[in-house]
Amino acid sequence: MNLNHTTSAAVLEELRRRPADRRRILFTGATVVTMDSGLGVLDGGDVLVEGDTITAVGPRLDAPDAVVVDATGAILAPGFVDTHRHAWEAQLRRIMPDVDDLGGYVMATLAGYATVYRPQDMYIGTRLAALTAIDSGITTMLDFSHNSRTREHSDAAVEALRDTGIRGVHAAMGPHFGDWDRQWPGDLPRLKSQYFSSDDQLLTLRLATLATDEIAGPALAYGPELARVARELGVGVSVDAVFGSASSDAVLRWAKDGILGPDVTLIHSTGLTPEAWQAMGESGTTVALAPTSDAQIGLETAIPAVDEALSAGIRPGLSIDVEVALASDMFTQMRALHAIQRMRAVNAAHGTGRQPSRITTRDVLDFATLQGARTNGLVGVTGSLTPGKKADLLVIQAEDLNNMPLNDPIGTIVVGSDARNISAVLINGEPRKWNGQVLDVNLAALRGEVHASREYVLNTPAV
Repeated sequence: MNLNHTTSAAVLEELRRRPADRRRILFTGATVVTMDSGLGVLDGGDVLVEGDTITAVGPRLDAPDAVVVDATGAILAPGFVDTHRHAWEAQLRRIMPDVDDLGGYVMATLAGYATVYRPQDMYIGTRLAALTAIDSGITTMLDFSHNSRTREHSDAAVEALRDTGIRGVHAAMGPHFGDWDRQWPGDLPRLKSQYFSSDDQLLTLRLATLATDEIAGPALAYGPELARVARELGVGVSVDAVFGSASSDAVLRWAKDGILGPDVTLIHSTGLTPEAWQAMGESGTTVALAPTSDAQIGLETAIPAVDEALSAGIRPGLSIDVEVALASDMFTQMRALHAIQRMRAVNAAHGTGRQPSRITTRDVLDFATLQGARTNGLVGVTGSLTPGKKADLLVIQAEDLNNMPLNDPIGTIVVGSDARNISAVLINGEPRKWNGQVLDVNLAALRGEVHASREYVLNTPAV
């Protein structure tokens, strides 16, 4: 059945008439950017989705009884993967766009606003962040949820991810400051049993922690005890605030203790010593860069550690971090990293006669998709348009005013596109954005909830 108009209302209506587990969707005639090294980029290619899974990628696929989406003039690409965002803060977006440093952020947000959050504020902020992620093409988001003051706060954060339909990773940590029930990490087995009992679902669980005790004390700092908790639960670990000499020393301790590895993600990793990077590379530890956070907030050297990661044999994922000061979308992260690294490379070679060692747009898109999935422990599930992986994909309009004519599809995604060009988002085979609109959201009602929550948080004294 060819309805012959990409992401039209008629296509969506036909899709939703069919049971999700028996639905077949054939995207035809697209420029397919697979981010799979064996498949590459297909000009005029097709992608077949059956249920929640990509089952075929290639030219002129035959799929009887499929809903055919004519994607001529569009790019099909994997959804972006956000490896670290503090989603609960979303109703405080850009409240401090010119924050001076990490201390200013910590004292205003974590020691201030965070202390008055109710479970419903956790839900509203996390839901807003996840819906915004979907709108801008992020199909997987790791929510580093470090404001779980009670079990109910944790539940609200997880339920917000579930209710948006995003592929969500709930990385659970206790708060830095203020009163809380001290239920973390003891509550993690309950969370896992209640929300993460299946390995074949949209939501996954990780343990979230900090690199050192400098900010919030030893209880939140990664070490053998928290590594044991994660190991017994069978979950990965995301370690935030990894920067500077104290974190470098911590990395070497973790290596000695045998608690680094592919299931551990070190976030930021700015200003680390060569010895720390060597230990990370040798252990297969993953890294989540936050390009705009490092540069804008000024973390350690303020330079995203992409060159250091690549030198250690680590291809990093990318992340948003804090919306109180930063942009919400992956396009901004990709462009910031692309520009900063290439500026540094040319500057280092200037006047020497050496050739600059510059990353490419393909590198950056790899970080934002496949390597992000690897960093989140989901590389077998998402991150590329590979048959057998879940159908997390984007339809990007290549003939829109700001993109036409299409000359280089990867360059068009990284350098040219933004959220307005994403006409459709599928997550697990389910349409979540269609014809340029995020689906199943009462925007007026959401706006009212967000404003009410913000007013409560801003007008309630910190505790």
